[in-house]
Amino acid sequence: MINWLTEVFSNPAVLSAIRVTFIMAFASTLISAVIGIAAGLWLQNHNFPGKRIVIRINRTLMGVPPVVIGLLVYLLTMRGGPLGPLSLLFTVKGMILAQVLIITPIISGMVFSYADSAVPEIRAFAKTMGANKRQTDRLILAELRNELYFCIITGFGRAISEVGSVMLVGGNIKGHTRTMTTMISLLKSQGIYSEGIGLGLLLLIIAFILQSIGDYLRKEQVRDENY
Repeated sequence: MINWLTEVFSNPAVLSAIRVTFIMAFASTLISAVIGIAAGLWLQNHNFPGKRIVIRINRTLMGVPPVVIGLLVYLLTMRGGPLGPLSLLFTVKGMILAQVLIITPIISGMVFSYADSAVPEIRAFAKTMGANKRQTDRLILAELRNELYFCIITGFGRAISEVGSVMLVGGNIKGHTRTMTTMISLLKSQGIYSEGIGLGLLLLIIAFILQSIGDYLRKEQVRDENY
């Protein structure tokens, strides 16, 4: 088993796919987390004409097929597209752009749902304690830290496991834009199952680690509340 895994992960093509995957997933998740958390909290805290429509649009975008986003980004970044001069097509940066468009609505929608049920009580408590705006905002972030973590992890999981948009925008170029998922798809079509299984196991291990971290944080929060 160990020899098999060593052989799989000593392949330069596999290592390159892992590297590209993590660069794309971490970068897109970081950008989406900043935008999505800010947008979700702002949306919860402000009332304006058309707010319900904005919420419905966001929820619609949460379920949009990634391949549709991939096609949109492809059209935007192709040579004759509006973003053509930036040369983003068939690059990791273009893939990150596609993932940001996919992940941001997911994070913002989840943050809004969590905030809409919990933030009013938090704000009321902060007001009774005489907290100012900055202190209230810090309290909200502290109280929602586990929920925000799961929003971010959900976005990261979507980014690291996505195939359709990265295939369209990245082109699945060996050593350049090939990710773990697109490589698994390619290996399956070629009948090379050992490396595909190895990459699949790595994805499962990553998911397990992230879930374990979430469980640990949840236990820590319960422990602090009990004290």
